[in-house]
Amino acid sequence: MPAKAKETAADWQLYVIEYARSRNQPMASLLLGAFDEPPVNVPFSFVLAQNAKHKVLVDTGFMDEGGGHEMAVKFDIPEWISPLRMLEELGVKAEEIDHIFVSHAHYDHIGSIDKFPKATIHIQKAELMTWIEALALPPRFGFLTSALDPDDIHTAISAAAEHRLNLLEGDADDVVPGIHVRSAAGGHTLGQQFISVDTPKGRYVVTGDCIYSQRNLVGIKNDGVYAPLGFGIGSIWEQLKSFDRINEEVGHDLDKLLILHDFERWANFQIVKEVEGFRICRAV
Repeated sequence: MPAKAKETAADWQLYVIEYARSRNQPMASLLLGAFDEPPVNVPFSFVLAQNAKHKVLVDTGFMDEGGGHEMAVKFDIPEWISPLRMLEELGVKAEEIDHIFVSHAHYDHIGSIDKFPKATIHIQKAELMTWIEALALPPRFGFLTSALDPDDIHTAISAAAEHRLNLLEGDADDVVPGIHVRSAAGGHTLGQQFISVDTPKGRYVVTGDCIYSQRNLVGIKNDGVYAPLGFGIGSIWEQLKSFDRINEEVGHDLDKLLILHDFERWANFQIVKEVEGFRICRAV
């Protein structure tokens, strides 16, 4: 019997899918030091990467139910639409998703993984294990887990029992052909990763919450001095190192960044559909 041909990277299409917005987020929580700037409404999104063989998500959004609803109230997120409905607007059903890359385990990035029962979930081992450790700490450490829904951790563990959880340790190429992970540990969270995707237009990066805006990279004064996030549980040192890695990954072409909380709402990408005011934008 002839050997099975090795799968090669195919042409990926990339869509940013908006599904929620928070109100009046202090700019200094997004750009540390921007204390004099007015608050902004912040969009929440995830990414669909698809080709002829695969339908892949980078993050999943959250559901407005249970712990997800509690988080929406806590963080003042009055505008929400089901991530599943937004996928259906692109003709994609939940059971068609075969891989999910989780940038990090905050509720708004992992909160609907239980809706994708056939997907293999790729997450950094350090991300999952440090959250288990953080949840075990006394209540006085509660700031660390303020954006974490413990039910999402339970869901990830359930996926492990079903042999659908891939615990990554650092960088990995071609986890799915043409999709690569890069560690950004120790910044926003202790095991965050960003995702690189090879496309016909070159390499694009889904940033997770490594950055909230291109302004994190170009500086508050547009002077090229990196502006850290205003929220995270790791170190600014590691944040800025991840900024540099992202810059290098796209050859300093910031238009190749898919920024999940981009408060410019992906003005550099094509809007292919709006559903009740929520955008679906095509990057490639």
